[in-house]
Amino acid sequence: MKAESINAFYSATQDVFHLMLDLGVERGEIKIVDGLVSSKDANVILGVTGDLKGTILFSFPKNMTLEMVKIMSGMEMNTIDGFVSSALGEVANIIGGNAATNLTTHNYICDIVPPQVIVGQYESLSLANRNALQIPLVTDIGEFDINIFLAEK
Repeated sequence: MKAESINAFYSATQDVFHLMLDLGVERGEIKIVDGLVSSKDANVILGVTGDLKGTILFSFPKNMTLEMVKIMSGMEMNTIDGFVSSALGEVANIIGGNAATNLTTHNYICDIVPPQVIVGQYESLSLANRNALQIPLVTDIGEFDINIFLAEK
């Protein structure tokens, strides 16, 4: 996987978190995971098609998810319900759209598939039978991961 792919999603995440949540995002140590990834309390799966094909998995802890929605909506939330899931899916959708736009500067034409939100912590999620890159990200309201399963067409 090329650095352009990783940087497109990292940069898009930074931009969206800054504009929508007024939060900075710092990258941790990138690691390779073998097809199965541990999930957190709220997970969003985003499909990618086109010159790059695969899946992006965003994994957020419950407290961070609820705080993100509070910042966006001004409402205090206690559980990850349909409203919270929808808002989280939309954040991932915007990040994915921005990343697809970023990829055009490297001559990749990609589209994203509507997000799927999975609520509940699972021991592991299997999204591919190949390796993925896991990018741990840190904000002032919590830490989350982006797992990138992408291959050139």
